[in-house]
Amino acid sequence: LWQESAGEQTQLKGVQARDSQREGYAVTTVRILDQEGAQALGKPAGTYVTLTVDGLARREEGAFGRAVRAVAAELTQLLAGLEGPVLVACLGNRAVTPDAVGPKVHDHLLITRHLQEVLPGFRPVAGLGAGVLGTTGLEVAEWVRGAAEHVKPAAVVLIDALAARGLDRLCSTVQLSDTGLIPGSGVGNHRMALNRETLGVPVLSVGVPTVVDAETVARDLLADSGAEEAPLLAGRGRRLFVTPDSIDAKIRELAKVVGYGLNLALQPDLEIEDLDALLA
Repeated sequence: LWQESAGEQTQLKGVQARDSQREGYAVTTVRILDQEGAQALGKPAGTYVTLTVDGLARREEGAFGRAVRAVAAELTQLLAGLEGPVLVACLGNRAVTPDAVGPKVHDHLLITRHLQEVLPGFRPVAGLGAGVLGTTGLEVAEWVRGAAEHVKPAAVVLIDALAARGLDRLCSTVQLSDTGLIPGSGVGNHRMALNRETLGVPVLSVGVPTVVDAETVARDLLADSGAEEAPLLAGRGRRLFVTPDSIDAKIRELAKVVGYGLNLALQPDLEIEDLDALLA
């Protein structure tokens, strides 16, 4: 799944892949069609989308608005056919900046489930941002499942920080899928899976890579310099994670992009300017 070229993936049985553009940003979509494809890539069958929003860091004109619309368009496709209330679960620890994507996205969510009498034209949206096991004493799957049983949503959308596969993806991509996720798996802290099997409804996930392990950093730097990979790297540095020096600003910006994109996907009659007014 993590090959650089989507074209290479089409050589695998049970896998379809394509590269495209959305609002001027590169999009790689990989669809795992069956068990053979799932075994080949080590991922559950489903759709995986990587949206590269590198224009944000370069401060290109209109970069924020284009990124929001691109995220909204990709989410809209994943939500197709799922009508009714949506539960958005924002995972992470606000006190740890690289893990604060979920809580920061929660700040930008338009919550409407309790306003159906005064806003009947809005899709019911409930938001959850209770924290992590270390701050709540509850497994993430426990409180998400409890909320889902009460809200009875048509779908659950999970927001979380990810560990990047390479330096080029760090804080520059938004990754979406319709297969759920396993919280903490990117940093070796596997928790209970959150997917259709455990929650009983379709589960989408939206993630932003905010950390990368030291071994990956070393491998990427060696590759960029044209040097041969050092055998001593194998397995070393996998428990050491690094993040950009400007992570605070990047988290704030990317969380707003994801939050606004999700709002536009769930409330398609709104524009970015409407969200600015409603969430002020």
